[in-house]
Amino acid sequence: MGSVRGLGTLVRPAAWTLNQRRDITSWLAQWFPKTPAKPVVALKTPIKVELVAGKTYRWCVCGRSKKQPFCDGSHFFKRTGLSPLKFKAQETRMVALCTCKATQKPPYCDGTHKSEQVQKAELGSPL
Repeated sequence: MGSVRGLGTLVRPAAWTLNQRRDITSWLAQWFPKTPAKPVVALKTPIKVELVAGKTYRWCVCGRSKKQPFCDGSHFFKRTGLSPLKFKAQETRMVALCTCKATQKPPYCDGTHKSEQVQKAELGSPL
């Protein structure tokens, strides 16, 4: 591919030149940045949910999901470079899942949302 035959002659579209080459790395860098964005504070309180034994969940790491505390794919469309945390519930039980995204025990709340740093942060801003 690179040229089109037309009536016995070789025709190159005007946009194609010998020295012009599509740089795939710049395109990939837009979608998959080398340095991921920082997670943002989605909420300042955890969300209690019932996890079902054996079911796999995807916890939102980036804080941009509209379906907190779970991932809705926003990390990809907003080009954060972050991915959700995939985990499987070992037993059926109620748990508090973190939404401030500062927990040291993801995806579970560890009380970090009570810190002054999180409480002073604006929703949607990184810590």
